[in-house]
Amino acid sequence: MRFSAEQEHLRAAVRGLAERRAGDPGRMWRDLAGQIGAQGLALPERYGGGGFSCRETHVVMEELGRALAPVPFLGSAILAGQALAASEDRTARRRWLPRLADGSLVAALAWADEGARDIEATTARAVPGPDGSWRLTGAKDRVLDIAAADLMLVAARGPDGPGLFAVDPGAEGVTVTARVPLDPSRPQGRVALDRAPARRVARDGAAVLERALDAGRAALAAEQVGGAAYCLEAAVAYAGQRVQFGRPIGAFQAVKHRLADMLVLVESARSAAQAASFALADGAPDAPEVVSLAASVCAEAFRTVAGEAVQLHGGIGVTWEHPCQRYFKRAHASALLLGSPEWHRRRLAGPLGLDPD
Repeated sequence: MRFSAEQEHLRAAVRGLAERRAGDPGRMWRDLAGQIGAQGLALPERYGGGGFSCRETHVVMEELGRALAPVPFLGSAILAGQALAASEDRTARRRWLPRLADGSLVAALAWADEGARDIEATTARAVPGPDGSWRLTGAKDRVLDIAAADLMLVAARGPDGPGLFAVDPGAEGVTVTARVPLDPSRPQGRVALDRAPARRVARDGAAVLERALDAGRAALAAEQVGGAAYCLEAAVAYAGQRVQFGRPIGAFQAVKHRLADMLVLVESARSAAQAASFALADGAPDAPEVVSLAASVCAEAFRTVAGEAVQLHGGIGVTWEHPCQRYFKRAHASALLLGSPEWHRRRLAGPLGLDPD
């Protein structure tokens, strides 16, 4: 599982851009598209994308996670982009994928149903109209970047089973309510649908949604590795600067042990995240299981490393001015975003022949 020289050049380009545009997320988003073409890397070439795979988006997400970049890459380029690319509606793909690829369109995937654990049990309902249109009723929660979205893809159940529907967030019958998330750099919202007009883009919504979510989980694992790696670097640097009893605190064995444990967690998570991205890119039959393994490992590693970084920084680590508290919030919010570590371990239990309870 080695990245190519071109993929490492991509890493350097994204890191440099994130450093230059820190504090200006709008400019960062535009430059990711205009200078790097990051939003379209994993989209088909015939729709303006790069025709690459989740290996490349892994590199981008790891660097965005390291910088804690407040851009809608996960929700728009990964979740919504992969869902739309997997749909069978050619007209919808031709209409929206090129704009997703060039960053001029922000899309949101509304999949988390209030009161249901998955799309098969969704309470959101789709009713067909006489002219081929659809009307959606229901509610979706934890919708990423919905306030900035120009397009929303909604999972709902129709007469012939669960499907995926395109909805204009500004249409009549759509009410968007902003949430106050633990991590303010990743805005979320609740969407209420009351006979909102929609277009069906996928009949087999469950398969399309699962493909998009697994791509998102692998990408999120990469982001968590990037964030954890930054926390480790920051803790090591501070341990070499902070002097106590006439010595840098990094010289004390207790601190060395904690930093070593953090390093083991970061590198273990890095291996798991890369395995997930490579398995998806190669179409491995056990890719969903590898993705769940990475999601569980990386979420817990990031939470632990971010917490240790706060502890090793002492009082300054919890102040509003210091970045440590931002990584701590991102770590805990991300751990619940696309399935908790416990949920992913239950998902792994079946293929391993274990009791999920």
